Parts: sequence; C-alpha cells; structure tokens
Amino acid sequence: MDELVKLVSEKTGLSEQMARTAVETVLGFLKDKLPGPIAAQMDSVLSGGGLGGLGESGGPGGLGQGPGGPLGDP
Repeated sequence: MDELVKLVSEKTGLSEQMARTAVETVLGFLKDKLPGPIAAQMDSVLSGGGLGGLGESGGPGGLGQGPGGPLGDP
C-alpha cells in the first residue's frame, strides 16, 4: 500500500499522510462494495502478496495459458 500512497502523493501534491488517508478511504469503500473473495485479493496485493496467480499469465484467469493462449497451440 505504501507504493500506492507514494504515487497518490506524487501525482496530487498531497502530503504523504493526506494521501494515505485518501487511499485508505477509497480502499475501504471498494472493500465494502466488492464480494468478499475479491476484497481479500485486494488486501493480499496491497500487502505485497501479489495476485496469487489470479490474472497472471499462465495462472487461473490469466490470458497467457502457455504459448498458444487459452485455446492451446494453433
């Protein structure tokens, strides 16, 4: 989350503390509105845990799925 706070601070000119408050507010809103498993993935990504294979090339939901993509080799 620190990386996101730094980015918001740099892009907006807000102090780091104000940027942290803004990021926490938005993330709290999103977690309240998103289904539980997706909110949990957000927590994992923001704590540096990555996507756990979700959406990454070759992982569940990823488009890579090897050289031929999701449908296999041409």
